[in-house]
Amino acid sequence: MRLPEPRGPLSEALFRDLAGGTALSASTVEQGERLSVAGAGALTDEDLQISLAVCYELHYRGFAGVSEDWEWDPAVIGLRSGLERRHLAALRDLVGPVATSEEPVDRQLAALIAADDGPSLSLFMAKQGTLEQWREYLTLRSVYHLKEGDPHTFAIPRLSGRAKAAMVEIQADEYGGGTPQRMHSELFAGLMRDLDLADGYGALWDDAPAAAFASVNTMSLFGLHRRWRGAALGHLAAVEMTSSEPSRRYSAGLRRLGFDERVTVFYDEHVEADAVHEQIASVDMCGSLVTEEPGLLPDVLFGAACSLAMDGVAARHLLGAWDSGRSALRGKPALAA
Repeated sequence: MRLPEPRGPLSEALFRDLAGGTALSASTVEQGERLSVAGAGALTDEDLQISLAVCYELHYRGFAGVSEDWEWDPAVIGLRSGLERRHLAALRDLVGPVATSEEPVDRQLAALIAADDGPSLSLFMAKQGTLEQWREYLTLRSVYHLKEGDPHTFAIPRLSGRAKAAMVEIQADEYGGGTPQRMHSELFAGLMRDLDLADGYGALWDDAPAAAFASVNTMSLFGLHRRWRGAALGHLAAVEMTSSEPSRRYSAGLRRLGFDERVTVFYDEHVEADAVHEQIASVDMCGSLVTEEPGLLPDVLFGAACSLAMDGVAARHLLGAWDSGRSALRGKPALAA
C-alpha cells in the first residue's frame, strides 16, 4: 500500500520524512510531542490516529516507497511511544475502572459483556441498513478485517502452555486453517468486491475515519507490547464472545438486500467459528493465562472492556452520521472498476 493522505501537521511531517528522509525532522518530533500531551479526544483525533496507524503499519506490511529500515528506527519508536501514552490515557478514561472478583475469569468476562450498553450496529444493519450504508460500514471495518487476526497474533510468542495453544487454535481458524481462500481477510475482501468496493490492502484508508484506526491501533498496541499481553488476550476473548450473534444479524441484513450465501460467507463463517471459539477464548486461553499469572487478571478485563468500548465508539460514529443524514466517511468511497 501507499502512504495515506496526511490529516494534520504531524502526519504531514511524518509522512514526508518516511517517504524521502533518513531521519525524523525537528518539525515531526515537535508535532509528535505536541500531540502526545494534548487534552481529551485522542480516539477521534484524525491526525493522531492516522500517524499512530502508520507507525504500527511499519510492523505489518509497510508502504511502497518507504524504507523498511524505518520499522525499528529509535526516533520513530520514540514518537510512537508518546502517541501510545495519550491513546492509552484515552482508553482508560473511556472504559473507567474495571472491577475484578474471585469468580473464574470466563464468568467475569461474561458479566462485563452482559453489562455493556453500547448501541447495536448489527441490529440496525439487519433491519434497515441501506446498500450505501453497508458500503460505508465495510469501508470502516476494512481497516481491521483486511488484516484480521494479525494484531492479536503478535501476542502468541509472549505466551506459554495452554494459553498459547488455545490462542494458536483460535488464530489458525482466522487464517483459514491453512487454506488461503478461507482466511477471514480473504473472505472479507470478497465481500468488498461483491459490494463494488476496492478490496486492496489499505485501499480505503483515506476514506475511513479516526474511529476505524483507533480500534485497530488499540489491538496493535496490546499485541506489540509484552506488557499488555493480558489485555491482548482479553480483547480477543471479547471479540470471540460477542461476534456470533451480530454476525448472524449482518448476514441477515445482506440477505434482506437480495444477496445470497456467496456474499454472506464472511459472516456465516463467523457465526459458526466464533460460537466454538467463545469457550476456548474465555476458559482455555484467558483462564489458563490468569491461572499461570494471576496478576494479569486486571489487564485481561481491561482489554475486553476496551474491545467493547471501541465497538461503541465506531457504532456511535456511524449511526450518528446516518441519523443526521450525512456520510460517516471522510470522502467518497473508492469503487472497484
